[in-house]
Amino acid sequence: MNTTPVDELGTSAAQVRSAELEQQILKEPGKFRILTGDRPTGRLHLGHYFGSLHNRVRLQDLGVETLVVIADYQVLTDRDVADNLTGYVEELVLDYLAIGVDPARSTIFTHSAVPALNQLMLPFLSLVSVAELNRNPTVKDEITHSRQSAVSGLMFTYPVHQAADILFCKANLVPVGQDQLPHLEVTRTIARRFNDRYGSVFPQPEALLSNAPLLLGTDGTKMSKSRRNAIPLAADADETARLLKGAKTDSERHIAYDPATRPEVSSLLLLAALCQQRTPQEVAEGIGSAGAAALKKVVTESVNEFLAPIRARRAEYAQDLGFLRETLREGNERARAVADVTLAEVRTAMHSDY
Repeated sequence: MNTTPVDELGTSAAQVRSAELEQQILKEPGKFRILTGDRPTGRLHLGHYFGSLHNRVRLQDLGVETLVVIADYQVLTDRDVADNLTGYVEELVLDYLAIGVDPARSTIFTHSAVPALNQLMLPFLSLVSVAELNRNPTVKDEITHSRQSAVSGLMFTYPVHQAADILFCKANLVPVGQDQLPHLEVTRTIARRFNDRYGSVFPQPEALLSNAPLLLGTDGTKMSKSRRNAIPLAADADETARLLKGAKTDSERHIAYDPATRPEVSSLLLLAALCQQRTPQEVAEGIGSAGAAALKKVVTESVNEFLAPIRARRAEYAQDLGFLRETLREGNERARAVADVTLAEVRTAMHSDY
């Protein structure tokens, strides 16, 4: 349940503050440090790109200090084992580089490679109650959709783990969707309680809300790696065409953008529009009464044209796995240096620096 205050115009306080932050970023990008990232559980897809990836590159290019965590430990949150972890980590790095994340300006690192980050979990866990973790709405939803027969303790500590990810580098800005606000509020609570108890060490990071459009998968449900209904960034033109050919539409021949009553058709129109940098209505007008086959043809051509330069860069980077590993090695070193300094501050504040 969303508990964010909403004014009479339907605008949440978080949205208002996010708009203010966007203006501040444009004026003084160097004042901000963001932490964002992904779990290495499969190939990234177009939903990820339009939902968050392109925004990371935008912020990086504006001059915001950007750290991107590959949250390999967190794969175990809702799985018994971390399958194909090395391969998925390399896939993530390839995708990041291909879309424009610049390792000279952004730090790409793996969670497991930063011991000091994970040591923050212990004092952080002492700052929240079991009841607070148990009633977190995001955790409840993740438990409902967990792949495990029995939920592990890691699931309940997931928000605290994320707090450590954010606070180890003293990020003051976190790009999130509206549904992730409860997680960020746990981070803010931990930062505030630590500062109250031990002295001022951590900022209280703010949410930079995404206005990313919701893209449905080819089956008409939420686009997701686990549901196998997504268009991966790494897919070639033929695979993309095959996946989109099987996309769910409806029986009406006239193509129109109407998300409320025609969600599947509207999502395909939105995807084409995002790739073409047009409105969904404009794309729909161009198709008219030509039917679903024409719609899928337009979407396929739009996606393949949009992804062509990303695929080309990805293929180029894939030829040099040494550069890939060097990018990760250097990112891990930078993240470890930051985390070591923060942990030393924490130990001093807690009088445990003996």
